Amino acid sequence: MYLKMMGAVILLISISCTGGQSQNTGPSVQSTPSFPTETLTNIASIPLPDGFKRLPFSEASFASFLRNISLKKDKTVYLYNGQVKSNQSAQFAVLDISVGNKDLQQCADAVMRLRAEYLFLQKKYDEIVFTDNEGGQYKLESPYNRERFNDYLQRVFGMCGTASLSKQLNSVGLMEMQTGDVFIKGGFPGHAVMVIDMAENEAGEKIYLLAQSYMPAQDIHILVNPNEPGFSPWYRLKNNEDISTPEYFFTKTQLKTW
Repeated sequence: MYLKMMGAVILLISISCTGGQSQNTGPSVQSTPSFPTETLTNIASIPLPDGFKRLPFSEASFASFLRNISLKKDKTVYLYNGQVKSNQSAQFAVLDISVGNKDLQQCADAVMRLRAEYLFLQKKYDEIVFTDNEGGQYKLESPYNRERFNDYLQRVFGMCGTASLSKQLNSVGLMEMQTGDVFIKGGFPGHAVMVIDMAENEAGEKIYLLAQSYMPAQDIHILVNPNEPGFSPWYRLKNNEDISTPEYFFTKTQLKTW
């Protein structure tokens, strides 16, 4: 049984976040932001395009939690082993969240981490539940302290991935997008990115930011928009078939919610 579980862990770690596009060969990003990213303090401080205002959220909401995540002054993306990721063109900014020292916090893991951190902060311990690909549930058990929470996450990262998370989440229409929703392609390979902030103009047009980790495990970062560099890092919410990020492509049917 032990060997079987270890084999599953190795399998999930090895292939959970590949495919679509190589992490090192995504579309090149030609432009740089017109403002210094080192002055940004959190996601809420990322400037908006003219005419847009951030959507209002209640203070206790998941969306508000995401918006207030701190950003690092250094926008370099590091891998779990301290090495610099070879592709440094995909990120606009880096979240100030530890990646750990194991190759575990990859794409779906980062999504689960952000969701779990919010629920832990809100003391909604009973809602911290993730399932593996066979339907087995992993629940946070008492005592509800940071050490036990971190150990729980390590177990979840090893046993759950894009395939299982895609089954756990619920499909939602692209134009019904909300902050905290996830573009996810479940499977082996697969990938996942999170909608981490949204804004709207007077005409009702919405825009959003995306965040990801990838493989190998690396800092969670805000993605640039390779399709519209002058609008980057924001993406326009349009009823497109495909959503092209620097390192992956998603279809509109791959948006899911909690």
